[in-house]
Amino acid sequence: MELKVTRYEVSEGVATLTLHRPERLNSWTGRMHAEYRWVLQEAERDPAVRVIIVTGAGRGFCAGADTAALEGHVERGGYDPGTPPDLARPGYGVRPEFDANFAFQFGLSKPIIAAVNGPAAGVGLVIACYADIRFAVPGAKLTTAHGRLSLPAEYGLSWLLPRLIGLTKANDLLLTSRVFLTDEAFELGLFNALVEPEELLDHARAYARKMAAEVSPASLRETKRQIYSDLHRDVGSAVAEADRLLDEAMKTDDYREAVAAWMAKRPPVWSGS
Repeated sequence: MELKVTRYEVSEGVATLTLHRPERLNSWTGRMHAEYRWVLQEAERDPAVRVIIVTGAGRGFCAGADTAALEGHVERGGYDPGTPPDLARPGYGVRPEFDANFAFQFGLSKPIIAAVNGPAAGVGLVIACYADIRFAVPGAKLTTAHGRLSLPAEYGLSWLLPRLIGLTKANDLLLTSRVFLTDEAFELGLFNALVEPEELLDHARAYARKMAAEVSPASLRETKRQIYSDLHRDVGSAVAEADRLLDEAMKTDDYREAVAAWMAKRPPVWSGS
């Protein structure tokens, strides 16, 4: 796919997906949605990629739906995603619950880090919330946005946000659609850290490289799937699944390498098995 509104690069095991409509604060379009899914599929398939970073170009992360798209919905009398019928399906097929817009990120085998470099509204906030780790610059504006447009909460955010920050705090953000800053969001527990703008991407990449170097790809894959699958399971089932995965993991080359590296006090060399 020709990338027109995103950018994609891979370096040292880390893929960086950049939303790239800086003149529009990277506002979301059908084209961007299609490219976003295609790039994530490429990163998922690439054995050289261990961790994925999502960020925005220029001053913004993603300002939500493009205003032209909003006007188009009015003209057509209903929701039109503006996407082609052959959308990429990264993360699909892992669990039925994950086979949906943005929830598919839970089905990816590789962690996603959101580097929120500026305002994030509506679908922009959704993208950040579906990431596994979130860093942001101080003082950036955030909003769920949907209420001001007379819309329901988007893309399962009404399910996800209470699980991230608790029901009481999530209700405040979802029911008012008020603007809040990344500083408040950090205090609410939505972000792992606030980082100055000039250091944000370097910080995210250093974190990603450390994760890729110290944790095996198999462990990252299975732990991520445990985290999101266990949201749908009782604790006994979670323990039973963990026991099954533990037995499988101890038969792998990477487990043997991990033990050998630990004993020799050297960095492990992962095979990816």
